[in-house]
Amino acid sequence: MIKTVLINEDTCYSVAEQKAREYFHSLYQQVTQKNYVPTITRDIQSWKHNHIRHYSLFSFFSRDKRNADPRDYHNYIKYLDYTGKLDNYLDRSISYIFMRDLGKALDSKETQARIKSVVNSLKNNLTNPKEIRENKNEILSMAWLYRWGQQESIEPAIIWMIDKLKTVSSHLPEGMDANHAQRKLIKIIAGVVMHEMEEMDDKTPLEERARRLDRAIRLGYSYGLTYPYIDDLLDSKVLSEKEKNQYSNLIRTTLTTGTVPKLGGEWSDKTIALITFIHAELKEGFEYIKAQQHPETLKSFFEQSYVFFHSQEVDRQKDLSYENYTNEELYIPVILKSSSSRLIARSVINAAEDEGFDNRTFYYGIYNQLADDFADMFDDLKAGAVTPYTYYLTYHDKREDLINPFELYWTVISNLIHSVYHSDKKACEVILDRAINGLKRFKERIGADKYNEVMQLFSSGNPKFNCLIQKMAAKADDVDFFDKLLRDHMITNLKIERNEQEEFSDLIENVRNQINHLLPIPKDETLNGPIVEAANYSLEGDGKRLRPIITWIMGIREYGLEQPAIVPLIRSLEYMHTASLIFDDLPSQDNAVIRRGRPTLHMVYDSAIAELTGLYLTQKAIEEQASLDRFNPKTVLSLIQYSSRLTEEMCKGQAMDLNSKGKLLTVEDLTAMCFYKTGLGFEASLIMPAILAEAKVTELSALKKFAYHAGIAFQIKDDLLDVEGSLDMLGKLTGKDEENNNSTFVSILGSDGAKKAMWDHYCCAIETLQEIPRNTTFLKHLLNFMVHREY
Repeated sequence: MIKTVLINEDTCYSVAEQKAREYFHSLYQQVTQKNYVPTITRDIQSWKHNHIRHYSLFSFFSRDKRNADPRDYHNYIKYLDYTGKLDNYLDRSISYIFMRDLGKALDSKETQARIKSVVNSLKNNLTNPKEIRENKNEILSMAWLYRWGQQESIEPAIIWMIDKLKTVSSHLPEGMDANHAQRKLIKIIAGVVMHEMEEMDDKTPLEERARRLDRAIRLGYSYGLTYPYIDDLLDSKVLSEKEKNQYSNLIRTTLTTGTVPKLGGEWSDKTIALITFIHAELKEGFEYIKAQQHPETLKSFFEQSYVFFHSQEVDRQKDLSYENYTNEELYIPVILKSSSSRLIARSVINAAEDEGFDNRTFYYGIYNQLADDFADMFDDLKAGAVTPYTYYLTYHDKREDLINPFELYWTVISNLIHSVYHSDKKACEVILDRAINGLKRFKERIGADKYNEVMQLFSSGNPKFNCLIQKMAAKADDVDFFDKLLRDHMITNLKIERNEQEEFSDLIENVRNQINHLLPIPKDETLNGPIVEAANYSLEGDGKRLRPIITWIMGIREYGLEQPAIVPLIRSLEYMHTASLIFDDLPSQDNAVIRRGRPTLHMVYDSAIAELTGLYLTQKAIEEQASLDRFNPKTVLSLIQYSSRLTEEMCKGQAMDLNSKGKLLTVEDLTAMCFYKTGLGFEASLIMPAILAEAKVTELSALKKFAYHAGIAFQIKDDLLDVEGSLDMLGKLTGKDEENNNSTFVSILGSDGAKKAMWDHYCCAIETLQEIPRNTTFLKHLLNFMVHREY
């Protein structure tokens, strides 16, 4: 089969390479002549007046030494606001993003007005008490993203993105950094969304704005996939060299023909499942991007993409043990990959051509790449990666012809400020802020001794200039940036979230196993024998045990109750829940045949035994509650009274369910019914240990509110799984609601509408956690489990 060639790979790369070569030769001439030294010296002499503080002896002793730590996101923002530094901090941060990500020139009045608008909006969200109260969610958390999606009317895109991010994270093998992949993906999606937002204005109709933002999110994700699933995968040791070559050829064929070929090739048993998944995911993303391109720009998009991919491949194939790479071979691929990656981000949305953007982005890219390579030089050296810094570190004493990358870095800065941004004061301010900030962060990370050693190696041969740079790095203030703060905050949160999630999973499984051992009822030789046997059959099923697990963890971990003391309560909750399932499955009600992966009780015995067993377990639950003899009797009485009222209301919910058969319910009716049937069970698991711990009324109220929203979210997920799930995962047949003509959130709202309702309740539950005066980490991850579970 002859494949249609969409682009000529040799031609498109050689054209781009020639432009990069001309840029490099210009920089080479400047660095060898050290033109940057007097130019940057003059710039810094002017710049430093705003960044070097001169303190009097009195102010030295009186000023607050307890400055907030930039690694403490929330307190640092408060500190900047309190000291009056927040405006300038946000202004330089947003200005930098407009330069780096959007390719803007800062001397444009339109750009200045847009930056001011973004700064004001961001400051209001960060500091306004009303905004903080109304937007309680951690920035870039799932709840925060969904609430933003609601404001923009793009909830389906946000739900889709959250599911996709979870999928990517769960399919990264050992040897690849899931936190890095997730952060990079979010960053790229945000970048594409920013490009789209800059293409719109206040006159853009709301429906059109929502459509374009929805599209930008999907495009950003599809483009962003190339980092974990192409760049990071090929950099890792997950694939063998033969598999890497096969994979690279597959990507190359895709970009030159515009069509994703079949996987083919030979893959090890260890990688076949992974590579099959990645191939399918990348194909879906690639075809979405391709479908969104205009026919007249499609070729240009593939050419840019090929240049990006091939320049990365050229760099990736370098070997640090090879001593004879030329300066051109070291720097030209860097220029190409650093510029093309950002050019693609704009081209995927089909933005109007902008010659100024193309030129600025092309010349700017290497500045950003050299800064990143400087920060990562020791990690790259350890990994054996060839970058201008690692190569210079390795061969500087053998190769006098090698360019000092640190000198080239300052040459690029000089060229940007005066040739690309035409000596614009704002551009000069922001670029120098960023450069000095990079040195300060690097010094803090590796320590002063190692830093001084590195600086001595990379010194320019001009002691006066070197001294000036290091003085700025040591003494300059107000050079930090919001995107770095947010990046550090996101990385910290992702690591914490991942560790907490692993601890949560281990804890759930451990507690679940312990609870399973507590549930069996001793054999009874009396007439109750068959009932006890039937009860144990139901209890032995592979249940989630969520309710007793919640009570166990909240009771012991958060309220400090002793485990032996609350064992009767643990049993009672599962007995009550299992009884409700037995009744629910009866032919007179839902007539279910599979429950917890096994035939339902009435199918194994009969309906009469099932009914008696349900009644028996209900009474057994009350007996267990009455056995809570290590607590104040009045407290236990209050708990039993609460439990009895709860059982009444749960019966009310089941009666509502039976009465609703064949009827079209409103969302309000269905929500009320589900609260009685499901939400109250979660409420009981939270409230009962709180009652025993004699918690305050306000805390009980917050717990009930959380349980309400969590319970509804759980039930909506159940309804979705009844349509989308599988018997193997669920342990029960799917499609039962439709078969029984039951109204569900899916039948009333549709699948998309049900998902939106579930995520709204999820957000409400997350926001309620802030009203609970306990460590709520477990409840947060419990809620995440509820909405992400597959069973």
